[in-house]
Formats: sequence, C-alpha cells, structure tokens
Amino acid sequence: MGVFPRGVYLALEVPALDAILSLIWVLVCVLVIIALAYLFTKYVAGRGAGFFGRSGGTEGFRVLARLPLGREQCLLLVEAGERRLLLGAAPSGISLVAELTQEEARAICPPPSDQPAPPSFQEALRTVLKQKKPR
Repeated sequence: MGVFPRGVYLALEVPALDAILSLIWVLVCVLVIIALAYLFTKYVAGRGAGFFGRSGGTEGFRVLARLPLGREQCLLLVEAGERRLLLGAAPSGISLVAELTQEEARAICPPPSDQPAPPSFQEALRTVLKQKKPR
C-alpha cells in the first residue's frame, strides 16, 4: 500500500472526474447555444429584412422607404397595390400622413438602378479569405 489509505485515493479521484464532467457539460451547453443562435439568425434572415425592412412585404404591399424620426417613431413610404401611402408609425399606432402619386413617390424614393446588388456578407467574407495568402 501507499502512504494514503484506500478511501483517500477515491476521494482524490472523484472531484477530478466531477470537474472534467462539469467542463464537458459546459462546453456542450455552449455549443448548443451557438448552434441555436445560428439557426435562429438563419430563420430571421429567411423571413426578409425585418418588420420595416426595405425588401419586406408581398407583391401587392411593400415598404419602399423608411425615415426614422425618433427613438420609436418613423415615416414609412408604403406601396399598396397602385397606391403610395406616407404613414407615420409610433408606439401609439400608425396614421396616414398623405397619399402620394406615383411621380411624388418616385421623387422621394427613386427605383433601384440596374447596378448589381452589393455582395452578401458571406460572399464578401469568402472573397477576402480566398485573397488572403496562408503564412
């Protein structure tokens, strides 16, 4: 036998095993949280640009422009079928400011030009990583 009685060896090994298992559990939890955050952001990104996003909406109803006025207030230029509406949005509700003609709406928010859209973050990152030389 050694210097310590048999029970002392077991007492020394169990806390070390508990510490390792606790560390593994924390790592698994962190990985699950990261995976859930990634899936949630993919889900949100798939739903469009957001509640007041420029590309949000359906074919007959979409937000053309948004102008923040304050912390929770903004003006929205909305296309609803053939009508262009200037709406005021605030926590108290949404109100009609004006109904615009197509020419007035085009003056406020010109149609997008034929220039190519800027690359997505993923495409830009992939391009930068391809250009970077390994050291």
